[in-house]
Amino acid sequence: MSTYCQEIGADTSWPVEATHRMNRMYRRQRHIYDGTRRYYLLGRDQLIANLGAKAGADVLEIGCGTGRNLVHAARLYPDARFFGIDISTEMLTSALSAISRRDLSRRIRVAHGDATAFHPQISFGIAQFDHVMISYSLSMIPDWRHVLQAAASRLTPGGRLHIVDFGDQERLPGPARALLRQWLALFDVTPRDDLERELSVMAKTSGADLTFERPFRGYAQYAVLTLSPQPKTA
Repeated sequence: MSTYCQEIGADTSWPVEATHRMNRMYRRQRHIYDGTRRYYLLGRDQLIANLGAKAGADVLEIGCGTGRNLVHAARLYPDARFFGIDISTEMLTSALSAISRRDLSRRIRVAHGDATAFHPQISFGIAQFDHVMISYSLSMIPDWRHVLQAAASRLTPGGRLHIVDFGDQERLPGPARALLRQWLALFDVTPRDDLERELSVMAKTSGADLTFERPFRGYAQYAVLTLSPQPKTA
């Protein structure tokens, strides 16, 4: 693992067991991940379309996986720079391959790191980002609240945190909702039903603006937290 980390400039503070666990899960799945997830990871393209990354913007994705979102966003915003971290070295192997195939290595960089304790200055030489994306990752991270705090702390003043993930499916038929929850649990996925409440507290505390939607009959939840252009003073 040490050779791999040196190659991608990784932050070496991640929990090793979490890496092993995610690698076991994705060692084979990564080869079919993008082809299968497109049917039920709804709202990812909307998040990217609404990113609005300006020329010169720095964009980070937490839990970048195979690099699918980074590649799509880099094509849509050719004057921005993109960065990604993931706990799984298996998924990052796919990401590096996808980025290289599309000749985007100069505009997209990825590194191995833990979403709850990453250090972008070590991995990328950048302390803060104009945008941070989290797409269908919070529902797989036990300490997801800590991830939100870590992500917000890496934003520039006026920066935006963009999130899409599984919702509580409140407008789906009861049997369909129960079946979906059972199926997600097989993959250690737990929809974060308190996401809006947690983000609302963060917005109120920091003076940020929050937009929150539950598209696809509540199948997904979509949020944008926009920090104040001026840091909050005591």
